[in-house]
Amino acid sequence: MLKLRLLNSIAPAYFFTATTVTFALQFYFFIPAIFENADARINSSTLLHGAFFLFLILNALGNYVMTIRFPAASVQGAVPLVCSPRCSDHVDAHYLLNGHHFCKLCKKVILRRDHHCFFTGNCIGNRNMRYFIMFCVYTSTTCLYSLVLGVAYLTVEHSISFENPLTFLTLLPLSIGYFFLGAIPGLQFFIVLMLYVWLGIGLTCAGFCCQQILLVARGQTWCQLRKGQVVQTRSPWRRNLSDVFGRQWVLGLFLPVQTVGRVQDHAADQKDS
Repeated sequence: MLKLRLLNSIAPAYFFTATTVTFALQFYFFIPAIFENADARINSSTLLHGAFFLFLILNALGNYVMTIRFPAASVQGAVPLVCSPRCSDHVDAHYLLNGHHFCKLCKKVILRRDHHCFFTGNCIGNRNMRYFIMFCVYTSTTCLYSLVLGVAYLTVEHSISFENPLTFLTLLPLSIGYFFLGAIPGLQFFIVLMLYVWLGIGLTCAGFCCQQILLVARGQTWCQLRKGQVVQTRSPWRRNLSDVFGRQWVLGLFLPVQTVGRVQDHAADQKDS
């Protein structure tokens, strides 16, 4: 449990550090270097790329904050805590409470608990699932966009050709060797490391996003899927998505705003119990 609590603190710090580093690399190195020696047309492209990156990263941070701000804690918090005989101390440790769960890390009764997210430091459930999905969408898009510009920067500044697909596979081990031999500067080596960080985070978040959308459409949670629990009364997939994304779901695709009202939350809580 101590290791899980430590991870619960380190993961958000890692996320904010990676976000700050990505922001600095984009605006101080990538965009200026790729579009330098520019005429008015290229300057417009610079502004366009800068604005687009700001849109991505602000939505990623905004949905991250909303995921934390609207936790999935049940409004029926007075339910007595009865431990399940199969309760364990693993990542998905929980108590079964008439369809609710009690998270040992959050110390709260969770409504339709899906899983505990260490990057946000709280559980993902009915109330913050929409924000979590959009957080994954914009984080993966930001990372993959940064990956593309990082590759372009290495091509322009360091004349590294990526025409051969094997170049990216061998880039990291070769960069490690050249760095310790003093053949490449530290900044170039750091950018190469960040390319692989962006690739890993981007693919992971994209996988999480696809998985969660599929589960939401089926009216099922990851916790239920792992335990092999079958949803007895399944609603149509459109209604399941509407319960999570709200009626103003189009607005939620572009802005990190609340699209699911408290009335829906309370109704979902009553239904889940």
